Amino acid sequence: MNILFTKKISQDFFSKELAKTVSAKCVEVIQIKNLQVKTFGLTNKSLIFTSANGVKSFFENGFKANEDFTAKDYNKIYCVGEKTKKELRKNNFGTFKVLKNAETLAKFIVKNCAQEKFVHFCGNLALDVLDEKLPLQNIAYKKIVVYETQELFPEISEKYDAVVFFSPSGVRSFAKHNSLENKMLFSIGETTSSELRKHTENRIFTSEANTLKDLLKIIKEKI
Repeated sequence: MNILFTKKISQDFFSKELAKTVSAKCVEVIQIKNLQVKTFGLTNKSLIFTSANGVKSFFENGFKANEDFTAKDYNKIYCVGEKTKKELRKNNFGTFKVLKNAETLAKFIVKNCAQEKFVHFCGNLALDVLDEKLPLQNIAYKKIVVYETQELFPEISEKYDAVVFFSPSGVRSFAKHNSLENKMLFSIGETTSSELRKHTENRIFTSEANTLKDLLKIIKEKI
């Protein structure tokens, strides 16, 4: 079976995790460009990160966060996904709360954190869930775009039995010039699966945990 992953993943990972009867290849369907953003103070602000790229660009731009619980300018950090959480840990920051997607994060904030002031560091294609729902509840919210996602729209001539997707933008980029029909489709989360449903009626196998490990587990069960 030939499987195409729509992002670069190490060959060591494939050789350890996939059976020898499976041929796995990767193609980049999107690319990330960090933007230069002028820093500003974050005193008494709660920070939101919905992607690892948002975390990377936050620190590359020189923003300063304070995780000292005893300090007056302490920043609570909220994030979406384990990958984002791991990127924060690489920069020696923990998280106050980790949710699996922006929808569940928005619900949590509305229910539990309505008095806080939020700054969301994200990409240009970030879903509008937070900036649609939080202001409606009179919650202070500001979105700061710190990176751009560029869709590459590759044309892929080789035939694959299955394709694996990691983001809505990756789905759009792939689907512009390539068919999704007569293939097994795997998705790292419900947000990505929702985008896939706009392009095909094929069955989609979705990772509930939004992690590569969980996604691979589903792939191994189905192939």
